[in-house]
Amino acid sequence: MSSPVKAVVFDIGNVLFIWDPENLYRDLIPDQEKRKHFLNEVCPYEWNLEQDRGRSWAQAIAERIDLYPEHEDLIRAYDERWEEMLGGVIEGNVALLEELKALDIPLYAITNFSSEKFEDAKRLYPFLTTSFIDTVVSADERLLKPDPAIYNVLLQRNQLDPSGLVFIDDTLKNVEAARQVGMQALHFSTSDKLRGELKQLGVPLP
Repeated sequence: MSSPVKAVVFDIGNVLFIWDPENLYRDLIPDQEKRKHFLNEVCPYEWNLEQDRGRSWAQAIAERIDLYPEHEDLIRAYDERWEEMLGGVIEGNVALLEELKALDIPLYAITNFSSEKFEDAKRLYPFLTTSFIDTVVSADERLLKPDPAIYNVLLQRNQLDPSGLVFIDDTLKNVEAARQVGMQALHFSTSDKLRGELKQLGVPLP
């Protein structure tokens, strides 16, 4: 049997709100193949992930412009128009967050996020500043999920027993890493499924 859930730990991007570069670049690069090339080769996910590891956006943009000067305006848009990549909150999960908070269940977060962009996200989504006892931001720690060390930052900083935590993430390898450090963990797909899984773990949701 699993241990009783004493606290819930959320991922943020694509669990509490949508982030997808396609939301911006569908307008900037209407041609699907050209857009695919840009997002796979010019500004790929792995490049963006280095900002989540702590690299500054100024450095990241300069590097790409040096490599692809013909795409300067499109590269700058990744930083300057970042908010247009957002697709709004995931309503069911934000409602779930509020219900857990009302039940006085301690809430935490671990997120792969640029420090600079996380400040923007907190401005856009104020619940990020009011919901969590502690938020571990990858860029601040210079660590990325699924590195076990980033989970241990949360555990050690807050003196938490991992067996009493349930971690929620939309990326399976991050879920598996949380389990490896002793947490219970759920792979998010839909809000209804997530609610049901939390109830199965004994969380007293309606």
